[in-house]
Amino acid sequence: MGFDDKAENKGQDLKGRAKEAAGSVTGNDDLKNEGRGDQAESSVKQAGEKVKDAAGDVKDAFKK
Repeated sequence: MGFDDKAENKGQDLKGRAKEAAGSVTGNDDLKNEGRGDQAESSVKQAGEKVKDAAGDVKDAFKK
């Protein structure tokens, strides 16, 4: 919904990708899995933001 939330979610996704890459390079499966978890959490949050945006669009359409 808000730009700040979307930016925060993208930052979490990028952080997760970095953790996953670092885990792959170092052979640290825990770090790799933590990175994947961060990415998954970010994806869920982004989907929620899209639903909020769509609901706002529908609400606006009925106001017209």
